[in-house]
Amino acid sequence: MYSKEEIFKAVSTVNDPEVGFNLVEMGLIYDVFCDKNMKVTVTMTLSTKACPLHQMIIQWVEEAVLRELPKVQIASVDLVWEPAWNISMASDEVKAKLAGSL
Repeated sequence: MYSKEEIFKAVSTVNDPEVGFNLVEMGLIYDVFCDKNMKVTVTMTLSTKACPLHQMIIQWVEEAVLRELPKVQIASVDLVWEPAWNISMASDEVKAKLAGSL
């Protein structure tokens, strides 16, 4: 089985195309889990329900897990809207850069 750290590292290869930061830095990844059958589930949200790249981002996350963690048999995303994402969930670096661009 893969650790949470390994899965978060794999998912961090996916960038939010609108702001250029990876999904982990953005605070969009809430949890990850790998079971004994090598099925990985990523619980995540998006910055807005109206995200035009909704389906593509989910696909990118699933593909990144499969690409970066070769023993994974199935990768799936559990998209949730609670708790709702806000900028305070992002890393300090992301907050600083986004605040500077406003």
